[in-house]
Amino acid sequence: MVFVCSLVLLILFIFIYSLFSFTYITSFPLIQPKCHEDESHALLQFMEGFHINNSSSLNPLSYPKTTSWNSSTDCCSWDGIKCDEHTNQVIQIDLSSSQLYGTMDANSSLFRLLHLRVLDLSDNDFNYSQIPPKIGELSQLRYLNLSLSIFSGEIPPQVSKLSKLLSLDLSFRAISSAKGSSDNLLQLKSSSLKSIIQNSTKLEMLLLNYVTISSTLPITLTNLTLLKTLSLYNSELYGEFPVGVFHLPNLKVLDLRYNPNLKGRLPEFRSSSLTKLALDQTGFYGTLPISIGNLSSLETLSIPNCHFFGYIPSSIGNLTQLMQINLRYNKFKGDPSASLANLIKLSHLIVGHNDFTIETISWIGKLSTIIGLDISSINIVSDITSSISNLTQLELFDASNSNIKGEISSWIMNLTSLVVLNLPSNSLHGKLDLGTFLKLKKLIFLNLSYNKLSLYSGNSSSNITDSRIHVLQLVSCNLDEIPTFIRNLGDLEFLMLSSNNITSLPNWLWRKESLQILIASNSSLTGEISPSICNLKSIVHLELSFNNLRGNVPSCLGNFSQSLENLVLKGNKLSGLIPQTYMIGNAIKMIDLSNNNMQGKLPRTLVNNKRLEYFDVSHNNINDSFPFWLGDLPELKVLALSNNGFHGDIRCSDNMTCKFPMLHIIDLSHNEFSGSFPSEMIQSWNAMKTSNTTQLQYEKMLVYLMPYEPGEYWTVDKFYSFTLSNKGLVMVYENLQNFYSLIAIDISSNKISGEIPRVIGDLKGLVLLNLSNNFLIGSIPSSLGKLSKLEALDLSLNSLSGKLPQELTQLTFLEFFNVSFNNLSGPIPQNKQFATFQGTSFEGNHGLCGDQLSKKCIDHAGPSFYPPATDGDHDESDSLFEFDWKVILIGYVGGLVAGVALGSTFSSQVLGWFKKFF
Repeated sequence: MVFVCSLVLLILFIFIYSLFSFTYITSFPLIQPKCHEDESHALLQFMEGFHINNSSSLNPLSYPKTTSWNSSTDCCSWDGIKCDEHTNQVIQIDLSSSQLYGTMDANSSLFRLLHLRVLDLSDNDFNYSQIPPKIGELSQLRYLNLSLSIFSGEIPPQVSKLSKLLSLDLSFRAISSAKGSSDNLLQLKSSSLKSIIQNSTKLEMLLLNYVTISSTLPITLTNLTLLKTLSLYNSELYGEFPVGVFHLPNLKVLDLRYNPNLKGRLPEFRSSSLTKLALDQTGFYGTLPISIGNLSSLETLSIPNCHFFGYIPSSIGNLTQLMQINLRYNKFKGDPSASLANLIKLSHLIVGHNDFTIETISWIGKLSTIIGLDISSINIVSDITSSISNLTQLELFDASNSNIKGEISSWIMNLTSLVVLNLPSNSLHGKLDLGTFLKLKKLIFLNLSYNKLSLYSGNSSSNITDSRIHVLQLVSCNLDEIPTFIRNLGDLEFLMLSSNNITSLPNWLWRKESLQILIASNSSLTGEISPSICNLKSIVHLELSFNNLRGNVPSCLGNFSQSLENLVLKGNKLSGLIPQTYMIGNAIKMIDLSNNNMQGKLPRTLVNNKRLEYFDVSHNNINDSFPFWLGDLPELKVLALSNNGFHGDIRCSDNMTCKFPMLHIIDLSHNEFSGSFPSEMIQSWNAMKTSNTTQLQYEKMLVYLMPYEPGEYWTVDKFYSFTLSNKGLVMVYENLQNFYSLIAIDISSNKISGEIPRVIGDLKGLVLLNLSNNFLIGSIPSSLGKLSKLEALDLSLNSLSGKLPQELTQLTFLEFFNVSFNNLSGPIPQNKQFATFQGTSFEGNHGLCGDQLSKKCIDHAGPSFYPPATDGDHDESDSLFEFDWKVILIGYVGGLVAGVALGSTFSSQVLGWFKKFF
């Protein structure tokens, strides 16, 4: 009975309590947190300092979060704002990808929010602001992300005061400079980095990509035992990497890419949590340890462009979670097949450019998840195998220069996901219908150059217009005509047809509005260049060099496109005038009309080409004075006018300055220039005075970008090709951009008179100096001894006199030296450098003596016996000198005549000197 009463009372209590609770809740709803007025005001004040610009964020899903902020609503409800549920204080600001544009104020109201734990301003544009030092006052911060937000300058050391940080991301993307290099916007002093590591001991993520640190890494980095991600991509690090970092117990991601001066070896790995190890283009070296097989969680192993060597350990086959492996450009050897065949989760297998010898590639066909495959520049013993057809997800297949044999059979059509097919420089053979590639709907890049294929266009349907091919390279493919299937490539941007037997270019080619690069050099093109070529409004690079083209250069080529950067028509039989009109604001960087029959004068409108870096009209019939007005071009680095009819003084016009501020190479040889040496002009050649590589680099000539591996791009560059007389030989520099430190002056074979000015010694970057075959007089200035980088010095065939300056022995890089056929006298300086020069470097100077010549110098260090001087002795000495002079002259002239009689063994320069002498 008591139990029943108790149960009734309990039920009654629950009913009454529920009723009361319902009444309370409906009458008094739950009060939402309301942010503090001062914090709301601070956020609104911060918002008002910025504009909304949709180009300020890279994320395609970005949107302006701050547009929802309004003083009439609770800031805790604003987009991107989170408040503490107990104190109502703002603890989180997430304005990532919010399209903010403006300058961050050093006293920004943001820094009044002292309770912030999360601050994310990533992917906005703060217009090169400096990160304010007041950020160090946000002492409660756990997460700070300012990545991709265009901050610049030094990262304030006050960041190290944020001792509670768990995640710090100040990464950025590279900004391409006009020189083609990448400039980091942010810098972090090594002392600040040490303080961050010392104070923020709870860090789990540290990302400083594209932040210039430019120091070694402190050993204290190994104390961050909670660290999960360390990313220092392209931070100009150097020295030895602290090996203990590899043993941090929680480390999952280690990204040190693009720090070429950072050295280290891989340790003996214990069990590790590493999922990503990226050491691309660092100085890491040595062999892969067998213990690498202990990295059981590893998903990405990326170590291209390092200094690794040796065999791939079989233990790498234990890394069953591995999805991406990149070993390109190392010195690995052997056959890695057994080690790699078990990695069935691989999506990217990039092993090209090593010393591998692979017996068969049939095992690759079992890796059905492969998306990217690079086996380029390694030795493949077997034929290409049909098992490749199993790789139905394959997007990139690069097997260039790998000795692959066999036919490209119909199985290639199974690879319907192909985006890139790169098979040049192999031994592929058989007939191949190029039209079949139109069926690969995703194919963008196709390169079949330098094989033994018999290519034909077949009967591909003309209504197939949905092909996506952008890049087509068919170099040296035995083509007699341009394949007609190209007509159907509506998106074609890059067409390379060099070294074929094509005699003409069809008219439909000039209607391809998408075409940006057209290269048909070293073919058999004849006739004239059609003016219709100027319909290619998108063309960036036009190269028709080394053909048999005749007639005039179409006048529209100087004025038809805002996009044209490179015009290369060298090595033809073109005649007439150089195009006379160049539009203001054009993009031209390179004009090469060398080795033709061009006439007339240089067009003065060339000064409109403000981006012009390279101008070569050598080996033509141009009759003009020195183009001093080209000195106003701010980027001109190469000026080649050799083997023409240029004449007159090499100087600026009256009341004019011609600075040539960026000039690297000037070749005026084999013309009719006269007058004195242009000493006043060369004083303004500032680029020749510097050793700063960033000032010397050419602007990078990016031709094409395409996906190569996750997050990366494959870059195809077109380099300047330049011919220059160097060290007595005619040398062709195919990749002149790689020789950006090549500084050269060649004014040989003209009629320059007067003395060599001393100021030439100020051009401390000079590598080559050729002043031979002129009318120079006086002594060789000792200031040439300051040209510490000089490798070749040719002063032959002049009328220079006096002694060889002892200062020339300081030129430790000098490999070629020629002062033959002058009026020099005295001993040849004797040191290890001069001992390498043959007697031909000094011949024709009757007053010179030394070990290199038959005339030895008298050793004045030993005893000498001379009779007392008398008038008679004096006369006898004079007569003896006169006798010796006559004997030497007779012998010299006789020998010279005998040498000339040998004909072909004498150089044209010496024959020219012989003619001038007599």
